[in-house]
Amino acid sequence: MICCLNPDCSQPINPDDNKFCQSCRTPLIPLLINRFRVLRVLSAEGGFGRTYLAEDSQKLNETCVIKQLAPKQSGTYALKKATELFIEEAKRLQDLGEHAQIPTLFAYFEDNGFLYLVQQFIKGENLLDELKQKGKYKETQIRELLLDLLPSLKFIHERQVIHRDIKPQNIMRRASDGKLVLIDFGASKQLTTTVHTQIGTQIGSYGYSPLEQIQGGEAYPASDLFALGATCFHLLTGDSPFQLWTINGFSWVNNWRQYLPSPVSQELGKVLDKLLKVEIRERYQSADKVIKDLEISPTFVVSPGGNKNQSLGNSPTTINRRGFIYGGLFLGGVTVAFMGQNLFSGKQNQTSISDNLKTFSFEVVSTNATGNIINRRNESAKYFTEDLGNGVTLEMVEIPGGTFIMGSPENQAGWLLDERPQHQVTVPSFFMAKYELTQAQYQAIMGSNPSRFKGNNRPVERVSWNNAVAFCQRLSQKTQKNYRLPSEAEWEYACRAGTTTPFYFGESINPELVNYNGNYTYGSAPKGQYRQQTTDVGSFPPNAFGLYDMHGNVWEWCLDDYIGNYSDAPKDGNALTGQSGLKMGRGGSWVNNPQYCRSASRNSYTRDERGNLNYLIGFRVACTVART
Repeated sequence: MICCLNPDCSQPINPDDNKFCQSCRTPLIPLLINRFRVLRVLSAEGGFGRTYLAEDSQKLNETCVIKQLAPKQSGTYALKKATELFIEEAKRLQDLGEHAQIPTLFAYFEDNGFLYLVQQFIKGENLLDELKQKGKYKETQIRELLLDLLPSLKFIHERQVIHRDIKPQNIMRRASDGKLVLIDFGASKQLTTTVHTQIGTQIGSYGYSPLEQIQGGEAYPASDLFALGATCFHLLTGDSPFQLWTINGFSWVNNWRQYLPSPVSQELGKVLDKLLKVEIRERYQSADKVIKDLEISPTFVVSPGGNKNQSLGNSPTTINRRGFIYGGLFLGGVTVAFMGQNLFSGKQNQTSISDNLKTFSFEVVSTNATGNIINRRNESAKYFTEDLGNGVTLEMVEIPGGTFIMGSPENQAGWLLDERPQHQVTVPSFFMAKYELTQAQYQAIMGSNPSRFKGNNRPVERVSWNNAVAFCQRLSQKTQKNYRLPSEAEWEYACRAGTTTPFYFGESINPELVNYNGNYTYGSAPKGQYRQQTTDVGSFPPNAFGLYDMHGNVWEWCLDDYIGNYSDAPKDGNALTGQSGLKMGRGGSWVNNPQYCRSASRNSYTRDERGNLNYLIGFRVACTVART
């Protein structure tokens, strides 16, 4: 069957061999932009287009969702303006696709006068349907919801994106792993308002949207947090905020407890009180603050599967203020809940190694703002080789100690707030893996290979932070050396290798030097190849320390907790831990634009990250050893 793309068609489904719609006579398109096969209408979009279910022929017919925007004002200026806004919003959504709990944006384009967003299809059910089927949530489920969704909100807010329409219908529980996924972002809503020239039209849903959105259409991080509080209220009570708002306006939020089927704890009550403040200045201003208040609540526990909080004594794992750990803590019977700095800092339990290191030589290239190579030089570095068994080895490169400036200057294109303030860090010498950890190396130690893109010499991916730490544990036990993840400071110091430019190559990069999304550019560099998958480690030139693929290919786990700026960052090269439930990723990946592959670029994931985008994340190991 083939689906008609006329948004006003009453019977859009047609036989495959039809050239024109049998209902409205619109010409039929077998493959939209020669890529997407539209299967059926999912929903109408209030007179400005439709949402369709489709298949992506470039991704082995992976199911996707196409949102069609059909500007009713067909004038040249109106369409041009709508297209400009559409592209701007779509690029923001594309940046959000790095997060495992946000649908990936596959494409955005204009075709035949219509605008299209194509996103990943999330198989599962939304929380409103879940409420209808399973009944009201318990307090422990609300805690889980908040701690599952708040990192996603933190992620989008730090990228200057506001969702604008959080409610149970726009939160999906993914069938594959039970994770909560935010859907239906505000891009189409913003665009529709502009296209129809309805300035001041409220974007969001009455009852869930706060006063500032209802009155003026303005939205801030605190606006999303109000909607999240209203969502929690709905799931706790079964009472619709829309119906309460229709009868009582915003006064219902002042007495929300009267609708509860049973009282909630004082701690959760205080959190919901602050989420539901009518006055924006009295409300939580960031997701971080909510997470902090939830984590300092009295001790509660998480089952080994990470699904339900239970009363004390019902689970063997007790989680306290700074030790809240997302699900999946148990790997091979070993609890990965140890966060002590001394275990990983390399300052204790060092193992000796002889000074009989080998030396290897390599060529280093430098680039200008156009990404062209302007200089080549030969360098050398020392290393030792670790035998992992069955012919598999691991090469560890000596990284000399030194002092560098960590973070981005304000005049660097693409810098983000979490890369500031710049600060001086002194890093002691250590050893770092020459390459991102390969699938063969991971298999040799862990006995399994979770990667999506198979290949012995490709980087291992689909590994959580917990998996990476477990690998370091087992490797340390096997070798009697102190293997660990690098600290964030060590990683950036090793990546820069003495440079202060955006990339260790220089002012810009091109896809011949780094595996990233070549549809995007940095500086004055041209577009190039987008490989859409990982490549063998060592396929591109190294930096001056002899490290390969520090830009692109896969994000690399670091030991540190993620924090939103460097105000309290260590200056001695050690990792910052005990601060949040998020862990640090560095270096960018094959799917990212070059902005996110810069030496200073940072990303955050939960430590048990196992979403569809987990094939963007790998790691490389570090080691601190005594020299004799």
